[in-house]
Amino acid sequence: MTKILQSVYGLLWGAPALVLILGVGLYLSISTSFAQIRLFPTAIRDFFRKLFGKKSTDGGVSSFQALCTALAATVGTGNLVGVAGAICIGGPGAIFWMWICGIFGMITKFAEVTLAVRYRTGSPGNYAGGPMYMIRDGMGSKWKFLGVCYSFFGIVAAFGVGNATQINAVITGINGVLTRFGGRETMGGNLLMGSILAALVGMLLFGGAKRIGRVAEGLVPVISAAYILLCLTALVLRAEALPGAFQSVLQGAFSPKAATGGMIGSAFQTLRVGCSRGVFTNEAGMGTASMAHASAETPHPVQQGLMGIVEVFLDTIVICTMTALVILTSGVPISYGEDMGGELTMSAFTQVFGDWVSLFLAGALACFAFATVLGWGLYGIRCAQFLFGDGSFRIFALLQTVTVILSALLQTGVVWLLAETVNGLMAIPNLIALAYLSPELVRLTKQYKRKPGRSSANGGYYADFHQCKPL
Repeated sequence: MTKILQSVYGLLWGAPALVLILGVGLYLSISTSFAQIRLFPTAIRDFFRKLFGKKSTDGGVSSFQALCTALAATVGTGNLVGVAGAICIGGPGAIFWMWICGIFGMITKFAEVTLAVRYRTGSPGNYAGGPMYMIRDGMGSKWKFLGVCYSFFGIVAAFGVGNATQINAVITGINGVLTRFGGRETMGGNLLMGSILAALVGMLLFGGAKRIGRVAEGLVPVISAAYILLCLTALVLRAEALPGAFQSVLQGAFSPKAATGGMIGSAFQTLRVGCSRGVFTNEAGMGTASMAHASAETPHPVQQGLMGIVEVFLDTIVICTMTALVILTSGVPISYGEDMGGELTMSAFTQVFGDWVSLFLAGALACFAFATVLGWGLYGIRCAQFLFGDGSFRIFALLQTVTVILSALLQTGVVWLLAETVNGLMAIPNLIALAYLSPELVRLTKQYKRKPGRSSANGGYYADFHQCKPL
């Protein structure tokens, strides 16, 4: 099984996949005159306005709740475990390619979210959207098979990427803390932790998008801010090592042999690992987050698309970068070529703060992973509803709950390999749809005009939502 996954993974994340991901990002950037750069200040202003302003929407999901649900699915173990694995397997230079993928990922996520809102179905408080809907309704019935393929991969990913990897990382992190304080890992303990998490996940998944949005709105900003503060403190304490860390990232991107002492000698491997882990953590190109954003009450598709830009920026450019810099400045030895995952991240923070910080990290990892399972649970439900109708909601939620328990007993290597393989499978139909529908994206972006003379409740922009769909 592992050999088959490795073969598929190598094919998906070879040169063709990287050309497709980066190529579509570049194409969308040029088509929209680099909207991710032009609209970035507006996106940040809108984000802070939503963060500190009124966050609830009566009878529906607010724009901020939709963003938090999307962030819940993206800001997770990929930021702590995935970044460490990228450094181990691809060297420090993998972080550079994560940045590049992040910049192009901002426009890709912007396109995904904007088009998902444009082609969503349903009514306020009960919207459904995502790549499968924009493929079916935007590209026409002859392309519907791509939407079916995407939904099938999405269901598989909800169990793997969004459930198994997250729960496995939580169990590993908690067991690591127990080991540090004289305890030991047991099958019974793993089963108990999995059962507790399963009960919580089941209770919230059965509450639907509104309940998930409310939990994400309260959980994600707090735990993200706490983790960022911890990283900033660590970097201040290791400030003298920062120049060397940045040098190793830039040097390792093009000459990994020099940065890793010869342990990693392929620049393509560094690029491939950086891009694959980058896509895993921010999910730009996969189209998943657009399913959460499509639920939002928003006056114009582009306005919610701005939150897609913010999502990738916070996830990859801010949180992933901070995790990487803490690892590279901590002074802990890195076993290049061996995926140490969360163990490396834990060792780096412990080296700076002492053993006590492992308790905080285990708690943060549990919160991040729990939120990710909820976000991906919603994505899987949307994919199941597209394929099998609304009646599949409860069955899928129940299966997700059971999977939480099983995931506590899985092997890390196989789980991560499966996760990244399915990522690649989901990206293909989504990227094809984004390229095909790029003229509509350009039209919507041009239509989004600044209101002259004064600002408004929707962030200083206006547009008639009903005019988004051309006659």
